Amino acid sequence: MKDVSPQRAAKVKQPERPKLREIMGPGLITGASDDDPSGIATYSQAGAQFGVNMGWTLLLTFPLMCAIQQISAQIGRVTGFGLGGNLRRNYPSWALYALVGLLVVANTINLGADLGAMGAALKLLIGGPALLYVALFGIVSVLLEVFVRYSRYVSILKWLSLSLFAYVATLFAVKLDWLDVGYHLVVPHISWSTGYLTVVVAVFGTTISPYLFFWQAEEEVENEKEDPATKPLKQAPRQAPFQLERIRLDTWIGMAFSNLIALCIVLTTAATLNAHGITDIQTSSEAAEALRPIAGEFAFSVFAIGIIGTGMLALPVLSGSSAYALGEALHWPVGLARQPLKAKAFYGTIAAATLVGGVLNFTPIDPVKALFWSAVINGVVAVPVMVMTMRMATSQKIMGKFHVRGLLRLLGWLATATMAVAAIGMFAA
Repeated sequence: MKDVSPQRAAKVKQPERPKLREIMGPGLITGASDDDPSGIATYSQAGAQFGVNMGWTLLLTFPLMCAIQQISAQIGRVTGFGLGGNLRRNYPSWALYALVGLLVVANTINLGADLGAMGAALKLLIGGPALLYVALFGIVSVLLEVFVRYSRYVSILKWLSLSLFAYVATLFAVKLDWLDVGYHLVVPHISWSTGYLTVVVAVFGTTISPYLFFWQAEEEVENEKEDPATKPLKQAPRQAPFQLERIRLDTWIGMAFSNLIALCIVLTTAATLNAHGITDIQTSSEAAEALRPIAGEFAFSVFAIGIIGTGMLALPVLSGSSAYALGEALHWPVGLARQPLKAKAFYGTIAAATLVGGVLNFTPIDPVKALFWSAVINGVVAVPVMVMTMRMATSQKIMGKFHVRGLLRLLGWLATATMAVAAIGMFAA
């Protein structure tokens, strides 16, 4: 834990409001990584199968997603430990290992699905062997995480988030009845059929995922350790007004960006695939390929390029959140700011998770079924992780005077209850 002299601390004047460059941090990267190739596949299926009637789900999940992500970030910034570290310090080991184990399994399968989608997208663009591209994407992602300095790597991830604007460009390349879109956003036609409810549950499970909670909490811890003038807020309460406001703005902007892009994908596939009777889309690369004869080469190319860009953003978040959770559970040295030789197990977990995910693409395992089971596991693990996150966030023992209360607490528990209902609905469907 870094320390500063009282004289230096006195000179540190906290600004009244965070500046834009200070706001764009863990929340932006976390939100952008949520629109990974697996998420793109889910949103594409929603738009292709049910048209604009699925847009309302992203409006509903927005405040719930913001609340649970903001709460996760505050736990990391207040305590100086991520979710895994706080679970280890305050709860039974069996609960810790069960939750972390499920998270690692789900993330690894998700890594495999994302790598497969990226390889397929690049094959669509330039031809060649998709499996070779899978291996190359995995290797590049691991090398960047392990050997690039943390501050520079975070900058790379922020720039990669711009790749999501590909889906805004795609949306404006197609024709859409905006009055009809606006109407169905606020007055949706909800069907109680099994197929409709299954897709609703899939959208909820894709949008609110456990790996996002772990990642954002840990990145707050990383940022605090990187800055010698900061400490966990329990130790430096005078820094709280600025830091909590920064976290709130960062999270809400990042999640708004995430859900806006997801909505663009739903509307693009609704205006093209659904309008032309193409309703069965299983992967993001299938969605890109189906766009080509309907929306033209530009829309196809931009959509496919977006899959690769978002994949490069999501891979480190998936593997990194696994390594953080497992490392804190087993009390390893963790952190992307550490030198590789000083956090061998942490970086080894990142490499192993990416390797296993990549290898899944070389086996007879159906990637669509693998993605389905990843969603199932994510749906299952999200509920207990959210329950434990809310218990930690509302505990005065853990959070001190910064325990979560008021509207944020209400939204956090509402998000948890919504995911519980979604998980039950998933099994029922």
